[in-house]
Amino acid sequence: MSSTPRAQADSRLLARIWPYARADAALFGFGMLLTPLTLALGLAQPWLLKRAIDQHIMSGELEGLQLVAGGYLACIVLGYVVEAAYGVAMGIAGQRTVYRLREHIFRHLLGLSARFYDKRPAGELLTRATSDVESLGESLSSGVVTLVVDVMMVVGVLIAMFILEWRMTLLLLCLAPPLGLVIEICRRKLRVCFNLIRETLAKVNAYLAEQVSGMEIVQLFNDERRSVQGFIDRNTPYKDASVRSNVYDALMYAAVDGVGSICIGLMLWYASIDSLELAVSAGLVAAFIDYLNRLFRPLRQLSSKITIVQRALAALEKIFGLLDHQEHIGEGQGELPEASGHLVIRGLDFGYKAGEDVLHGIDLEIAPGEVVALVGPSGCGKTTLTRLLDRRYDGYRGSITLDGQELSGLPLETVRKNVAAVSQDIQLFPETVRFNVDLDNAAISEDRLLEAAQLANAKSFVEALPGSWSALLRDRGSNLSVGQGQLLTFARTLAYDSRVVILDEATASVDPVTEHLVQDAIARILERKTVLVVAHRLSTITAADRIVVLSRGRVVEQGTHAELLELGGAYAELHEAGFDDGVELGA
Repeated sequence: MSSTPRAQADSRLLARIWPYARADAALFGFGMLLTPLTLALGLAQPWLLKRAIDQHIMSGELEGLQLVAGGYLACIVLGYVVEAAYGVAMGIAGQRTVYRLREHIFRHLLGLSARFYDKRPAGELLTRATSDVESLGESLSSGVVTLVVDVMMVVGVLIAMFILEWRMTLLLLCLAPPLGLVIEICRRKLRVCFNLIRETLAKVNAYLAEQVSGMEIVQLFNDERRSVQGFIDRNTPYKDASVRSNVYDALMYAAVDGVGSICIGLMLWYASIDSLELAVSAGLVAAFIDYLNRLFRPLRQLSSKITIVQRALAALEKIFGLLDHQEHIGEGQGELPEASGHLVIRGLDFGYKAGEDVLHGIDLEIAPGEVVALVGPSGCGKTTLTRLLDRRYDGYRGSITLDGQELSGLPLETVRKNVAAVSQDIQLFPETVRFNVDLDNAAISEDRLLEAAQLANAKSFVEALPGSWSALLRDRGSNLSVGQGQLLTFARTLAYDSRVVILDEATASVDPVTEHLVQDAIARILERKTVLVVAHRLSTITAADRIVVLSRGRVVEQGTHAELLELGGAYAELHEAGFDDGVELGA
């Protein structure tokens, strides 16, 4: 079977684990070196049993029996010690390998572009990094590696049985072909089942994560019935695939166990035939029964180990399928010693899908320290443009330069250090308040942290919290008001002191006092940075040095508030339609 395409694909999958296991090659090697000793100690025990029965117990010659019994006991004790050492070595090496793989998956996920995440639910990716990797860890510790030992034990037992009584051994081997056929059929079926299990589990996790994150909406709109049915629709295929895998696993175990019992019956029948004139002693029968137990012990375990290995191979297909995705933002090699915040955009075209551009020929220049407001109807490309400036998306056509350096030619770290984005969606972690502002960045000093909080109008409410800067936030900052969460994100931006700030203003759903603090924090950011603000409110727009109006992915107007009103064009129409202070315009 080793030459089949499936076997070759499996071999390639297993070979791809080696880079993660290489650091523990010594431990794996130590475990494999113990294998021959484990094999020898196991094979010696039935031979010593036969000798004790035939040469001492049956003949009544008890002299030397203690020596044989001592050797038998020593083999048992030493066998357990060696087996334990083997298990510890393989377990440590296997878990370290899985640790490296899991870390690599996480690093890989961190480096993928927003375009990749647009197409995949978070629950599916969570399954890849947790459940799938755990299946691999189980296989490395007790599956694929121990299969080698089991195969060697089976071969060794058969050789010993041939030496003791070759005719009896040949008779027992007549049962090998049907047993092998059953095992192979079940193995193939299990592989199909476990591929389906991994796919359906990812869908269940993705749906669960989606529903939990939107639980408030589900409950407020009495949508529980549809939500439960959606979960059932995804959970049922997972359950069905799991049941089928259990059936094939049980069939394989039952076949091995049944053949083992038949072999013992055949051996006793064969030994009882007087016409064959065989020299079958009690010691030989006892040794054969012991060898058969040692033969079928790994074969009984083979079903569970094949299950583990098939589960691991199915998981590996999904894991390496994820790792083979290379939708990374390209890393440049340029340098930008100290940015001033001068942005120049020339002939910019971009689309999320090929042939479906969202931006068309954008030309825009933002001088250092200048505040430019982007306005326009929903879907005109404002947010898309901001996503290109902080390189959440790549693949644009045209040119975007920061202080004369093309963004795509700069390292991502340099771009993100100099261009910060504050989104409408408040991103807070279930960590301390301090962590949510400095993100555990040692370069941000205590004075800088406090200054940023003061400028963002966050310092007073943070110090009023129980625990102050050490206060723990709940998931998504649910123990803060919306306005307080916004102030923390502003403080984070100021603490990192980026030269360019992209600001998607969000002041909805806050009380008047907090709204005033938010607007004041925005004004302070506008005073200190080069800012491109997706503007919703007239107060922010009039504070900008220049207003850029987008329509259908194109720049249609530029100028100050007064100039654009006097022009009587697209901006004037937006203003006429209700774009005044206290009324928001679509993003």
